[in-house]
Amino acid sequence: MSSPPTAASRPTAHRRRPAWAGRNYTLLTGAAVVTNLGSHGALIASAFAVLEAGGSGGDVGLVAAARTLPLVLFLLIGGALADRLPRHRVMVAANALNCVSQAAFAVLVLTGHPQLWQMMLLTALCGTGTAFFNPAAEGMLLSSVSGEHANRAFALFRMAVNGAGIGGAALGGAMIAAIGPGWVLAVDAAAFALAGALRAFLDVSHTGDRAPGGGLLADLREGWVEFRSRPWLWSIVLQFSVVVAVVGAAEAVYGPLVARDQLGGPAPWGLALAFFGIGTIAGAVLMMVWKPRRLLLVGTLCVFPLALPSAGLAVPLPVWGLCTVMFVSGTAIEVFGVNWMTTMHQEIPEEKFSRVSAYDWFGSVSMLPLATALAGPAEAAFGRTSALWGCATLVVLGTAAVLFVPDVRRLTRKPAPPKAASFPAAAAPEPVADAPTAVTPG
Repeated sequence: MSSPPTAASRPTAHRRRPAWAGRNYTLLTGAAVVTNLGSHGALIASAFAVLEAGGSGGDVGLVAAARTLPLVLFLLIGGALADRLPRHRVMVAANALNCVSQAAFAVLVLTGHPQLWQMMLLTALCGTGTAFFNPAAEGMLLSSVSGEHANRAFALFRMAVNGAGIGGAALGGAMIAAIGPGWVLAVDAAAFALAGALRAFLDVSHTGDRAPGGGLLADLREGWVEFRSRPWLWSIVLQFSVVVAVVGAAEAVYGPLVARDQLGGPAPWGLALAFFGIGTIAGAVLMMVWKPRRLLLVGTLCVFPLALPSAGLAVPLPVWGLCTVMFVSGTAIEVFGVNWMTTMHQEIPEEKFSRVSAYDWFGSVSMLPLATALAGPAEAAFGRTSALWGCATLVVLGTAAVLFVPDVRRLTRKPAPPKAASFPAAAAPEPVADAPTAVTPG
């Protein structure tokens, strides 16, 4: 009779994931997949809920602005809290708020004729939850892996999350066409509830106690010093304040309008967004094996294709053409995203991840509420086609400007440290709790 397997052999024999993808990494990846399945469809659903209630393109922009304005108001506070409190608790509380707000939005749409102010209020509550969630989630993810595995781990995480976005966008568009936007919002609420339950089981004991510090304002000042001392960081965040604003306005406001007027309704737009998701998966697969030496130079060059969707809507391209440019832009932005997260992981101290991430998010979305709110008036003043070409031009000019920053061109990937110096929890066997672990859309 053969001898039973030893304790040392059992984990190897039955392991179904890499050694660095431990409990926290797995839980957070699963939770992020669940929320992305719901939220990608809900973004389309909220726009069509406004249109079905008799709203205009300007009203769609106002609702989109109501979602992003709380990000500007609360992101920095959320980042400071996430570096003070257990990050998973901040994430669970944010998910609970998102669940309640989306459930109320769904009931409002399903039971009557929602008023614009009601939709703006509930969307603002959802945005508030996101403001507290994002810095905590990104801090968890950045601290979850060692430098040796960071590139592959971030690529795999983003591939799983963006893969869920494909299904969420395509399913959301189909569900809106078949049964209306209210049920898509209800699914999103349920997804937040499930994701919050998963995140409640995260283990943050490995991080140790945080230093008391000098209060919330002192924490914010310390994060600001960390942020402004790095030209590569603040210059790219400034670039993305423009890029995110114009791309967000194009996708949240003009995309649904072009789909309604010229593509045949919500389903083609959902399909185009799904192809963007397919592109992100292609980019993540590429980044699983490609480790460019000049992280930020390669990443910045890959921001230029984000001008393509706005240009495609301006033409407008047929559905297959729009899907093609969405695929290309999705692939390119994923290459940027993995390089950006690897750079942050490499350059920022762990205890300041969430605060620096908050300044990153704050700068990147600071102009998004204004852009989405002005999308309708801009269309009225200049025409939809001219407004979309303007969006594409701003992406190109903003990205070209960043290439003049020396650190963006010169910052290179550091060699992996010896294993003994890497994050121990991330590389530990399964019985040891891993380092904690979030994009994209909460």
